[in-house]
Amino acid sequence: MTQAWSTMQLEPLAEDAWLLRFGDTIDVEVNARVHEAAARLQSSLAGVECVPAYASLLLRFNPMDWLDDEGRVSFLRLRDAINAALQQTSASKTASRELIIPVCYGGEAGEDLHDVAAHTRLSLEEVIARHTRPTYRVAMLGFAPGFPYLLGLDPALAMPRRSHPRMSVPSGSVAIGGQQTGIYPQALPGGWQLIGRTPLQLFDPTADAPSLLQPGDRVRFQVIDEHEYRRLT
Repeated sequence: MTQAWSTMQLEPLAEDAWLLRFGDTIDVEVNARVHEAAARLQSSLAGVECVPAYASLLLRFNPMDWLDDEGRVSFLRLRDAINAALQQTSASKTASRELIIPVCYGGEAGEDLHDVAAHTRLSLEEVIARHTRPTYRVAMLGFAPGFPYLLGLDPALAMPRRSHPRMSVPSGSVAIGGQQTGIYPQALPGGWQLIGRTPLQLFDPTADAPSLLQPGDRVRFQVIDEHEYRRLT
């Protein structure tokens, strides 16, 4: 196995699910390896579903697709196929999308913006500027359908979660929790610090692709005012 995948661990979870573990930290480089592995496996192994997380990749498959010459399920065949797909030097990489997310910061749309500014000792304008400056990567979807965990937050904006979570956070709320930022796709309980809100619908169960954002996408935030927020809503 090449050096790039030498530290990867393969863990059986069930008869139809395995986990590829690349580490145990929230790290941009580790997460990039997760998405590269997902792209290689999806392009090479038909019928294997890949679900990325921060430092691991869940593989779902039909065991009957991996029978040996005697008609028995052969997980050895699957393991060898996974290793072969990861080692292909000519494996194509899926180009990541870049999406612009309009956000109205502060006020009723971002009730905790003042608290973030006080905690970080930055002005409101500097908090917003630092939050909109990076290009984020969707590390994974989780917690609720369509909730994107975004890597790339300016370390100066790191903020503890609320000591008392809200029973309901408005849909579209842009928030900071620890060293991460994310967007609530629907009204949900939550303890992250709310700094703004987007008028975009992040999750639509009736759509062909229910989640607006997908793992591996790149995201940039764009400031809009209340008038533009109401117009887009």
